[in-house]
Amino acid sequence: MKNRNKFIGTGVALVTPFKNNGDVDVKGLEKLVQHIVKGGCDYLVVLGTTGEGVTLNNDEKQLVIQTVLKTNKGRLPVVLGMGGNNTQQVVDEIKSTDFKGIDAILSVSPAYNKPSQAGIIAHYKAIDKVCPVPIILYNVPSRTGSNMLPATVLEIAKQCKSVIGIKEASGNVEQAMSILEHKSKDFLVISGDDGITLPLVAAGAVGVISVVANAYPKKFSQMVNAVLKGDNKTAQKLYYPFHSFIPLLFQEGNPAGVKAVLTELKIMDDQVRLPLVKISAELKSKLKTAIKSL
Repeated sequence: MKNRNKFIGTGVALVTPFKNNGDVDVKGLEKLVQHIVKGGCDYLVVLGTTGEGVTLNNDEKQLVIQTVLKTNKGRLPVVLGMGGNNTQQVVDEIKSTDFKGIDAILSVSPAYNKPSQAGIIAHYKAIDKVCPVPIILYNVPSRTGSNMLPATVLEIAKQCKSVIGIKEASGNVEQAMSILEHKSKDFLVISGDDGITLPLVAAGAVGVISVVANAYPKKFSQMVNAVLKGDNKTAQKLYYPFHSFIPLLFQEGNPAGVKAVLTELKIMDDQVRLPLVKISAELKSKLKTAIKSL
């Protein structure tokens, strides 16, 4: 499989900016991409959970993808969020997608219909047969309603030639470490939770797909790079200012929290699409205080 080193370090789960009228804010997205690229992050993740991809129609998805690719100009690898709970629909979408400029896909384990572990394996095997680019698995039980167990992850990695790693967002350090203990040498374990990235990378993960790095790409990527180099003292110094800040971002839902921060940083507006709503005035006040400390 092609160069896995592209996905070591800090990936950013890009938010999708919206205008007050609900349209995709192209200029805001351009500004965000420039902010992240200049901040020294390692790759971009488009239309993931944080990108509110499930609320975008096909034309809007293409607008977001093309805006990111045009603004990025090949400077960073690009990962495209592409998954769902209808396996055949995901397969058909992959077959009809132009992957020019796309370096990999991030494919979430099926949500809502709660497949068995055997069903999850079969789902990814079907995707693996048709996907022309590397696949990063995505385990996020809090959203999908089912947990992709370590044994399942290892079996998928064994059977699917295009699968190169996993974004592990169960929040369970022990589960992530079980994958790290038994995985093959070149299989990538990527933190899906900003708050536990430092210990996971110290345990052998290769980095993070981050939400907070939308707002603070330089500081957070410096933290990740420090722990990757084994400089835990520097990593700790960089991380702990974020320790109480990160939970605030998710207190009333993602990406409403980080969009509020990006508004304070004058990068974009804080509009989200229903059924998501903007954060409360109380939480916004707490975030403003936290931003000052950062």
